[in-house]
Formats: sequence, C-alpha cells, structure tokens
Amino acid sequence: MTLTRPFVVLLSVFFLNVAFAKEPISPIFALSKLNNEKVALGRALFFDERLSKNNKISCASCHQLTTNGADNKALSNGVEGQKTATRTPTVYNAVFNIRQTWSGARIDLFDQVDAPITNPKEHGTTWSEVIAKLSTDKELTAKFNRIYQSPISQQNIQHAIAEFEQSLVTTNAPFDRWLQGEQNAIDNQTKQGYQLFKRYGCISCHQGRNVGGNMFSKIGHFGNYFQDRGGEITEADLGRYMVTKKPYDKHVFKVPSLRLSSLQTHFFHDGSQDNLSDAIRVMAKYQLGRAIPEQDIQLIRAFLTSLVGQHPELTSPHEAE
Repeated sequence: MTLTRPFVVLLSVFFLNVAFAKEPISPIFALSKLNNEKVALGRALFFDERLSKNNKISCASCHQLTTNGADNKALSNGVEGQKTATRTPTVYNAVFNIRQTWSGARIDLFDQVDAPITNPKEHGTTWSEVIAKLSTDKELTAKFNRIYQSPISQQNIQHAIAEFEQSLVTTNAPFDRWLQGEQNAIDNQTKQGYQLFKRYGCISCHQGRNVGGNMFSKIGHFGNYFQDRGGEITEADLGRYMVTKKPYDKHVFKVPSLRLSSLQTHFFHDGSQDNLSDAIRVMAKYQLGRAIPEQDIQLIRAFLTSLVGQHPELTSPHEAE
C-alpha cells in the first residue's frame, strides 16, 4: 500500500501527540493570532517610565527581559526606594499561568497590569495621572487612535501591555526538542536529571507546558518553612489567604514556572534563596520531606537548564549560581 503525503504527515502528528501524552511535561509554543501593532505598542508602554509616579519606574525595571524576565534582586525597588512585598516573578511564559501574582490575586495578564501601576510600593500612581501624562504625547495618542480607534484609556493601555506580554514565550528549548523526538537535543545527564525530577516528586507540582504555574501549593508540607527562615511573617507570607481569607489558604502560593529557573538569581516568593542548588534543597526538605544528594541536585540542575527556550528579547541570559 502506498501512503499519500497528507496521510504520512497526519500519522506523524498522531504519534508525536502520543509521545507528548506519555510525559507530564509538554512542549511550549508561541501563541498565534497576536496583533503585531498592539504587541509593538505594548512593548513601548512596557518600557515607558511615565507609567510611574516619579517617571523613573517602568514594567521593565523589575521584569528585565534581557536576562530572565524577572529582577536580579530579591525584592525589587519601587517608587521612592520602597521594596516590593514579594519577589518579582518572570514575565516570560506568564500567559500560561493559571492566575497572576504569587497569591493568584489577578485573573490574567490584562488584570495584572493594573496591580503594579496602583501599588504604592511599585509604580505608585493612578490611572488618571498616567492617562494625563501619556495624552500629552501626540505621537502616542495617534497610535492609540489608529490601533484602537479610541483615545488613550486604562483599558487600552492594559490590553496593549497584555498583548505584548502574551508574545513573551520562550520556544525551542532543548528539552522541548527532545520531547518532540530529537533524541540528541539533551545529553544523558539531563535525561538522568529529568528522571530524578520525577522520581523525587518535584513533578507533582511542576508539570505541564510551563513546568509549574498551573496550581497552588502550601509552602511547608514537611516542616515550618517560616519558622526556620526567621524574621517577621508578613502579609505577603500569608499568600493566597490574603485573597480568599480562608484559613486553609495561609502560606499557599501559585507554584512558579521552572522554565527559566536556571537563569534566576533569587527564588521563592520572598527571594530568600539566591542559589539554585540551595533552592532545590529547600524545596525538597519542606515540600517533599527528602534530602537530595549533591550529585542528584546537579543532575536536576542540568534538566532545569534544558528548559530554557529562546526569545528575541532574551539576549543576555544570566546563568543561576
């Protein structure tokens, strides 16, 4: 029997999908059907410091796209030198998160844009002030009128920035290429690290296309993380409880994506760890109740490194310590 080309292609896609289904992690692909003009406008706004009270803070101040999409500080600097309550998470691949912010207080990227603008410790401004400043920019006003057929508004600003953020998807990671059948895309150490990642139970929270970001979990299933960490327990440490006010949500946080974890300089909602190996140890202790040998930690690190994909904005990736 001679197979036609369309049938062969269809058969290949079928077996590729079956291969995906065998693993708890799936490849990540860029979103289609984004409006390029809105993406470009959103990018300009993302870097625009006029979106802050003192005209010195932009979205990009804390979400540094060239390195990892997050901040290289444990806590970010907001207006007047104030510190953010939690570590800035990466904006890369955030579109795939179940909700936005550590506590899941924001529904999606559109909703999340509002959070830093009006937060007194971050951009520290109001939408009326932002719109008033931007409206004096004739070129920007003309762009909004052309692209949105309406003047500059809170809704249009949020939409444009969210459109840009949806474009921040890192693709073609070595691990994803391996998932799609390219056996030599990762080495044996990386493959061993992935098996250990599953065997130790890390995969129970970090899975799916974003290797996290799709569920909430309490920090400290096997031990008192906050007591051992020391210091005052802040409202930010209460996590999702500050959203739901339900006692069982105390110290519950959105599980972060590990896609760019090997590029991060700080870890966890409080930025309390600045070393990836230590972060693995801490999570193993408090979330899994296990002590992972150093050799296995290094293998898991190799796997995490293979999750890093590519994006035109990610020009100077920072390798985690």
